[in-house]
Amino acid sequence: MSRLRIHGGRVIDPVHTTDAVMDIDIVDGHIVAVEPNAPCERVIDASGCLVMAGGIDLHSHIGGGKMNLARLLLPEDHRRGVEPALRDNNPLLDPSCGTCTPGTLATGYAYAQMGYTAAFEPAMVASNARQAHMEMGDTPVLDHGAYVMLGNDEIFLSLLADTSEPERVRAEKIRDYVGWVIHATKAMGVKVVNPGGISAFKFNQRTLDVDEQHRHWNVTPRQILSSLSQALTELGLVHPLHIHASNLGVAGNIATTLATMDALEGRRGHLTHIQFHSYGTEGPKKFSSAALQLAEAVNARPNISIDVGQILFGQTVTASGDTMRQHANMALANPRKSIGADIECDAGCGVVPFKYREQSYVNALQWAIGLEIFLSINDPWRIVLTTDHPNGAPFTSYPHLMRLLMDRDFRNEQLAKLHPDVAAHCALREMKRELTLEEITIMTRSAPARLLGLTERGNLGAGSAADIAIYRLQGSSGSGSLNADAEATFSRAEWLLKDGQIVVDKGELVTLPVGGTHYATPSFDDNAAMQTVSNHTDRPFGLQLRNAVLGHDELCACCGGGRLLPAACFPQTGGVPTTLAGEATATGAAHG
Repeated sequence: MSRLRIHGGRVIDPVHTTDAVMDIDIVDGHIVAVEPNAPCERVIDASGCLVMAGGIDLHSHIGGGKMNLARLLLPEDHRRGVEPALRDNNPLLDPSCGTCTPGTLATGYAYAQMGYTAAFEPAMVASNARQAHMEMGDTPVLDHGAYVMLGNDEIFLSLLADTSEPERVRAEKIRDYVGWVIHATKAMGVKVVNPGGISAFKFNQRTLDVDEQHRHWNVTPRQILSSLSQALTELGLVHPLHIHASNLGVAGNIATTLATMDALEGRRGHLTHIQFHSYGTEGPKKFSSAALQLAEAVNARPNISIDVGQILFGQTVTASGDTMRQHANMALANPRKSIGADIECDAGCGVVPFKYREQSYVNALQWAIGLEIFLSINDPWRIVLTTDHPNGAPFTSYPHLMRLLMDRDFRNEQLAKLHPDVAAHCALREMKRELTLEEITIMTRSAPARLLGLTERGNLGAGSAADIAIYRLQGSSGSGSLNADAEATFSRAEWLLKDGQIVVDKGELVTLPVGGTHYATPSFDDNAAMQTVSNHTDRPFGLQLRNAVLGHDELCACCGGGRLLPAACFPQTGGVPTTLAGEATATGAAHG
């Protein structure tokens, strides 16, 4: 039983309110109590370094059909990204490239070198779950999981639209169907994209607001949100309904966003890439920031959590299931090409390349809105640092974003480069707050782990998995929260441990373990669910839904033999599950 020790680093662990220079001991992949006189197989001298739990990306598009379409659409991006990989000169690394949408290998390499140990795909289509899991399993190092898309599929909409049965009977059918889909696809949660809007687009509707009726199914997004959130509450999923709200990117959509929160009727909800849903209609261009209004609403609603989807300047590609909005954005493509697709009438897909420009009034304001949201939310446990990779920017931009949030002088320098109307009038220029090291740690590690129920991850307590990132302070800045250049510091981990195994050693990748697969295990009435599914087996599609179920052996094969990490659910009749208040969740692990 070998012991590894991390010695003398500054340990930042908000879960245990730790910020101190101390040692950490690791045995059999887990953190254990330090025994000063115990013999150690290796001691890592972390003097002068920051020691944190491995980063967890709650929302990053790393697997599934639309990411392959994005890679195919931008071959020039992969040609551009191949040069640094060739110069790396590490024989362990196989060729893989790309900047906006890097290949699976390059994705794993880049996340690991930034000190991340897990990432979650937020838009898995049920009929494409095998491919999504296989792609995530091909991404080295990272533990992973996915949220299955519901709310636009025909079975759900037909159940919700059927008023021939009592409301409670209908709700139970929906609950069991949702539970079955989570089980079948081995999902970690449920994502709803433009509730009802993907389906409505197929019936030639071009908008669908929260209380507007779907012209075919005669249901509203409010009903969809209420029904799905109720189902997840009863199933007891720790991660709340993951919501891509209606009217993404539309001026004035703050009213839609607030209505979306109210549609949950006090139940928990996670509003994703919220920057794209925080727009007003004020000012000469009829496009303005509603960040402060959004932050006030989130601060007042403890049932709501968010991630930001920060935009950063440069070339990227937007890839979304929201075909309604992506169709509207195709005229803005840069370069001028795009893809629209559908799969089995379960969901949609739109891929549109885009270049965010500092001198564009709209883009500059979007940049400011995201930062304003970060700096206006009171509770860091309910906000997660994301760029909605690749939609706002590639995930490799995270260190730059951290510096913007932690260093006001640097932020103001960047603000001065923007479109003059934004630089002169946005609320951001008056904001003095600099996020602290503890707050950044919460937003990138502790909060995502808590929102997903991963009690063994995102912290450095005894008994937790030894997913640990160690950063050497680089440069200097004017920040009051970190006496270093946060961008340089967090761009490259000095050491990274994954389940106690050293993956990055002195900045270089030295081993590439296979990550584990997280998925939820809800209880539901299987007979009732199968009856619902059987009633729809006459669909003239390529995959009969009853064949969608992924067994453990198949999941293990899809994911390269990595560990299976089932997460327990805690059925509730309402309110916030006790797991979010700090109770341990019951999790297990099986080897594939």
